[in-house]
Amino acid sequence: MSQSYLEQLFSLQGKVAVVLGGTSGIGQAIARGYARAGAAVVASSRDQKKVDAEAAELEKLGSKTVRVTSDVQDRASLEALCDKVAGEFGRIDILMVTSGTLKKAPSAELEESDWVRVIDANLNGSFRANQIFGRRMIEQQGGAIINTCSMTTFVTFNEVTAYAASKAGVGMLTKQLAVEWAGHNVRVNAIAPGVFRTPLNTAALDIPERAAAILARTPMNRFGHVDELVGAAIFLASEAGCFVTGQILPVDGGFLAKGI
Repeated sequence: MSQSYLEQLFSLQGKVAVVLGGTSGIGQAIARGYARAGAAVVASSRDQKKVDAEAAELEKLGSKTVRVTSDVQDRASLEALCDKVAGEFGRIDILMVTSGTLKKAPSAELEESDWVRVIDANLNGSFRANQIFGRRMIEQQGGAIINTCSMTTFVTFNEVTAYAASKAGVGMLTKQLAVEWAGHNVRVNAIAPGVFRTPLNTAALDIPERAAAILARTPMNRFGHVDELVGAAIFLASEAGCFVTGQILPVDGGFLAKGI
């Protein structure tokens, strides 16, 4: 097996990728990974300054891009982003959804407004993005969508009920759309990160007993680094994953495999 064949298999050369939540944390790492793999990458989030700064970094990596904000809780902004990217590049090959939010609170005390906000950002937001970009991919008869699940798609974490429910929902959303859109050559998968330190969860991981409990459950005995998600994201977006759809790929240091 030649190196050139492997490079072609995992290459994103000529592909156009949109990364929602792509200006920080997991999304930023994946956006830059896609750029290094040869894609034109649009990293979008709500903050124009962050969008501009990340676009400059992507251009340093040789990627073409556009500077457009979006919010997964705002359908019109996602539609505008999709139209802008498709207008600029002619197609959209990859959608990576990493946007999300978290609220830690005892379930008996959780405000309904917080429940609604988390579900809307994580689950409804994923559906909005999948639907809007999925329509474009159906029209062009091809594309790859990658959602972000969680360990809480599979198991419970203390006092994050809304988040867990939303991420379980994203898991089934991924499977539903994968089956429905397979005939259009649109693949829909998800990555389920183990525990990675990001702006979303830093406060929770700074609680010593919580960190100790997570590490005790993780056979590799450490938190993940966001760059360690790039390989999985490239695999699911590239020709290497061309017969993979409806799957949730854990990248978790063995967390889900560990029993007593």
